[in-house]
Amino acid sequence: QVQLRESGGGLVQAGGSLRLSCTASERTLNTNTMGWFRQAPGKDYEFVAVISWSGSTTDYADSVKGRFTISRDNAKNTVYLQMNSLKPEDTAVYYCNAASGWSLYQRREIDVWGQGTQVTVSS
Repeated sequence: QVQLRESGGGLVQAGGSLRLSCTASERTLNTNTMGWFRQAPGKDYEFVAVISWSGSTTDYADSVKGRFTISRDNAKNTVYLQMNSLKPEDTAVYYCNAASGWSLYQRREIDVWGQGTQVTVSS
């Protein structure tokens, strides 16, 4: 079973930036479409961003549009989430995940999740 490992989380002041990385243990059909969710304390999981296999198609939650950018390097089996202009409300555990197709991801038929990485934004 493919595994996803996130890195890059940490503590940052409001207005700062962080870049999260997610590396898959192997390339499989299950990692065709990859994305990020987050979960803040006491709240439900929230979709953040998603990217297609080719990288030509992306989608973002309204709350992060214009501030976050998702990208991928298929040669490294890695997806990135560049987070700029961070706000305290971005504080959450960020999870990388993957599905075997764009439409499946949109239906939240997600095959694999990472363990998560904590992002804390201080005011």
